[in-house]
Amino acid sequence: MADTAMSGSGTTADDDPPLQTAVWRLRSRACWTDAAALLEPHAAGDPAAALQRTALLTERCLYTGEGWTDAEDALRGAEALARTDDERGGAACERGHLAYASTLLGVRDRADEASVALSRAAALLAPAAPGRPLLDFRRGLIAQYIADSPQSARAAYRRAHAGAAARGDELLLSFTWRHLASLALQEGELAEARHGFSESLRIREELGYLVGTAPALISLAEAEPEPEAARLRAEAGRLFRLLGGVPTWLAPRIGVPGPRPAAAT
Repeated sequence: MADTAMSGSGTTADDDPPLQTAVWRLRSRACWTDAAALLEPHAAGDPAAALQRTALLTERCLYTGEGWTDAEDALRGAEALARTDDERGGAACERGHLAYASTLLGVRDRADEASVALSRAAALLAPAAPGRPLLDFRRGLIAQYIADSPQSARAAYRRAHAGAAARGDELLLSFTWRHLASLALQEGELAEARHGFSESLRIREELGYLVGTAPALISLAEAEPEPEAARLRAEAGRLFRLLGGVPTWLAPRIGVPGPRPAAAT
């Protein structure tokens, strides 16, 4: 199962705005609804806040299988506020990602909508736009998990990886490392896969991205021999239970019962 990514380094440096620090801490602990609530007063008139709130609620959908209506409502609000090409491109990127999540989790097949929206984002965002690396990553997800085109996925992930490195976006780098490693694992390149998964895990632990740490541990376990693999799976299970059973799709891979997914509303 693929995980998702939002823009931003995920850091809580001393010079970060207090609101962003609070949002990050909540998001990293799977409290997406609370994080989105902090942004709600700003999202009514600020396109950037509206887009960030949409991304939070979409991530909640992908990790829990819940909250689809909230994410759709937030997305429509972000689309209504968008005025510049960057803002419209960012909103199209979020629409594509929400449609991808719905398709991946089997809620509703929106693969065509996802592809069209991401193509629209690519037309609107300049090559050097801040949102371009995230768009490239999400196009890689579509190629790998919807279109079953690993070569196209690898090319998109590499563009995203280079862009994230250039912008110092550590959180996005944790995602590109992980998904490039997953392609390497599929091809039997164990050393390359182990390196990529290790880098992803290292970054997530350093950033305190708790909700993304269990998936990173499980991925690394797939590239490690026993007994190290068992130790990694046990640690992933501990984090999974600590966070109340999210991501829900991880439950079968760590051998613990997850909560029954709620109906998508």
